[in-house]
Amino acid sequence: MDLLINNLPTLIALIATGMVAGLLAGLLGVGGGIVIVPILYFLFQGFGVSADSAMVIATATSLATIVPTSISSMRAHHKKGNVDFSLLKLWGPFILCGVLVGSYAVTQVNGELLTALFGIIAMLSALNMLVGRKQAIFNSLPQKPGQAGMGTSVGLFSSMVGIGGGTLTVPMLTFCNYPAHKAVGTAAAVGLIISLPAALTLLSIGSTPDDAPIGTFGLVNLIGFICIVPLTVMFAPVGANIAAKLDAAMLKKVFAVVLLLTALRMLAQLIL
Repeated sequence: MDLLINNLPTLIALIATGMVAGLLAGLLGVGGGIVIVPILYFLFQGFGVSADSAMVIATATSLATIVPTSISSMRAHHKKGNVDFSLLKLWGPFILCGVLVGSYAVTQVNGELLTALFGIIAMLSALNMLVGRKQAIFNSLPQKPGQAGMGTSVGLFSSMVGIGGGTLTVPMLTFCNYPAHKAVGTAAAVGLIISLPAALTLLSIGSTPDDAPIGTFGLVNLIGFICIVPLTVMFAPVGANIAAKLDAAMLKKVFAVVLLLTALRMLAQLIL
């Protein structure tokens, strides 16, 4: 009982994280990882965890939460015929190779590198949302060697910063004149290819930091996982209902500004 009371603020904060991630996913269609990682990064530090440890645990925990949500999202998109399995067949092995290298790297590198990488990716993602480019850069996807590089990059960088398929996969595909609705649906499946092996790797071979928050096994905080996942699933439809009544484009730009400021704050923390 005393253990529960002593850790009640942490539990409440983790539950709130799941609620916020679910609402934003429903409101804006953004992936959970791009929201969960920075919240956990600052949250864990607020409870006395070092910045380095906070980043690797936030990354691993985020990847674990993406597993069930990507399954649910993939099933929904598959029912609408928006998952391109021929593309997944080509990209899948390369994504997996990137994931295995990236998730192993998380267990070896300094947390500052992961923070810098996340900050850069989040900043570019925010700028992409703000600019809202509507025209494709290329007429079509490149040949197989080029697509192999794209798949490997998605797996490598996504697993290193704790995000699913959408943040990198959707822009890559749409820049190549790929239909947006199929890009989103296929990215949901990519999220599962990324998150499942990455989470298992970080859970099994990750070395738990001495200052890790309670409930951390390997590099995954299981209490965070248990608190975040059901709330994310529960509040995503709520966010979708709210989005139907509001200006989604304006909301996305507001989120992009917040994400940009968050990314800059994370990068500034490395320097200051």
